[in-house]
Amino acid sequence: MKFKIDENLPGDLVADLRELGHDAETVFDEQLSGAKDPILMEAVTAEKRILFTLDKGIANLKRYPVEEHAGVVLFRPVRSGRRVVLAFIRERLPSLLELNLRDRLTVVGPTRIRVR
Repeated sequence: MKFKIDENLPGDLVADLRELGHDAETVFDEQLSGAKDPILMEAVTAEKRILFTLDKGIANLKRYPVEEHAGVVLFRPVRSGRRVVLAFIRERLPSLLELNLRDRLTVVGPTRIRVR
């Protein structure tokens, strides 16, 4: 799968995903850091990449319907901080990657993963 890691997530996830055989880039790779959500979504849609993010605004189905992008994975950890968020995602990554993430909004919470 092809992934784009948003600027609000640790860049270490790129190495994790690549090690698992996936094509992964960061928002920084395309000089999109600080870009408004519509510009970011245009870029990931054009590249057919699934976006990993903490941004609840991008998970707004009215603003970004699932049929208009390659997929969004919204992580919702209880606590913040680089190490905490990275551990949260790494713990859930194996289960997450077993799912069909393409053309869907996937919300990863502390106790469950919801797919829309």
